[in-house]
Amino acid sequence: MVRRILICMALACSFLLAAGCNHKVQNPLSNIDSKQPDKALFDRAMDSMRHNRFEEARNLLETLINTYTDSEYMARAKLAIGDAWYAEGGNAAWQEAEVQYKDFQTFFPNLPEAAEAQLKVATIHYKQIEKSDRDYAQAQRAAEEYKVLIQQYPDSPMVPDAKQKLRDVQEVLADRQFRIANFYYLRLNYAASQARLQSLLDSYPLYSEADEALFELGNVFEREADGLKKQKIVAATEQARKEEEARREKASGEIIQKAIEAYSRIITRYPATDRVGDAKHRLEALHAPVPTPTPEAIAQSKAEEESRSGIGLIAKVRGQFNKHPNLAHVSKVGDPNLSDEEVKSAAAVVQDLNKELAPPAAAPSGKVGLEAIGTGTGAVSDSDPVKPAANDGTSSGPGANTQPTANAQPRDGAPPPQAPPQTNEVQRPTSPDAQGAQNATENAQKTDQSGSKDNKQDSSSKKKKKKGLHKLIPF
Repeated sequence: MVRRILICMALACSFLLAAGCNHKVQNPLSNIDSKQPDKALFDRAMDSMRHNRFEEARNLLETLINTYTDSEYMARAKLAIGDAWYAEGGNAAWQEAEVQYKDFQTFFPNLPEAAEAQLKVATIHYKQIEKSDRDYAQAQRAAEEYKVLIQQYPDSPMVPDAKQKLRDVQEVLADRQFRIANFYYLRLNYAASQARLQSLLDSYPLYSEADEALFELGNVFEREADGLKKQKIVAATEQARKEEEARREKASGEIIQKAIEAYSRIITRYPATDRVGDAKHRLEALHAPVPTPTPEAIAQSKAEEESRSGIGLIAKVRGQFNKHPNLAHVSKVGDPNLSDEEVKSAAAVVQDLNKELAPPAAAPSGKVGLEAIGTGTGAVSDSDPVKPAANDGTSSGPGANTQPTANAQPRDGAPPPQAPPQTNEVQRPTSPDAQGAQNATENAQKTDQSGSKDNKQDSSSKKKKKKGLHKLIPF
């Protein structure tokens, strides 16, 4: 009997112990001695994120990171904190997300998720891009972050997506440059327009309006050459005049050659675009040979043009009220430029031409070259500074000091400028008689002025205002 009781008691104890062990495995959060508490925290955080409880999810993930420093979920928890800020949305939340993603790349640079973190950093700025005629800071940041992803993680499966997004961003940046160049072109500021167009074409070859930009650049060069020929030559001798004429003829020919290169590039690089016919006409007018594009260039240009999507009328109307640009016409093929944008200066363009026109052993005198024919009326932006030259009697840009100085050398055999009158001499004392005569003269002048003033007042036909009861008398 006792033996049976002992056996029953042993069986009961074994059942109780087994039940307690199963309880810990099925619900690890109910007991602190659970075998996988870090996994339970991570699962709860993921559930909170699915239900848009982002703050709760971040608190759970931070508890996991601070409590279980050796957990296998450490990297996933760091990345999930950035995802919680990213999913929450808004400028402030996106800034916090970027900080978390950068921290993840710092602590776990070799994990495959590092490329994912970099892609999301770039996407944060991509979502905030505005039209090309508005603030372009977010577009610049997005381009930088996509380039980092492509260059640092070339084997990542996210690289194709990053390249397409980079093409979208560069379309916005290129369109901004083209709008500024056209602004200067319409205001006859050819130096600034040339600098912008060259920067655009060198940095963004996949731009949808690249053929239009090249055609406008060719027109800029033609107008510069024409203005240089028409500029009046001022020289002291016939020999100096001939030398100046030869220098301008040479510079004008070099500028025309640049226009020919711009028109030829339309045909050889973008043979499937609309400006090819116009480029051929301009080359024939300049008596230049018309190049023939290669089959590879034709195939590349056709592929780029066929990959672009059109923008319908309704989409254009809606785009006027939309903050973000419509990127349907962006090319879907081709490798985007991974180098930094080359920003050329309008001042450098002017200085280069002035150096070509300067005599071999002397600085250019007066306003010549683009300074006289290509600065127009458009205001120069911060990126096209034209600094005034030093006060040396020469001029190198708008606003330069053209007044001769005491040390200025005569130009072309002209007589030296007269010295300015001295104002620091001590006045000589005058005699009493001379002083009296001078006082008498001054008094007479004052009398004449006062008399003439009174006469003007007396001869005035304006009626005086009536006072008191005289206002009621009609005459």
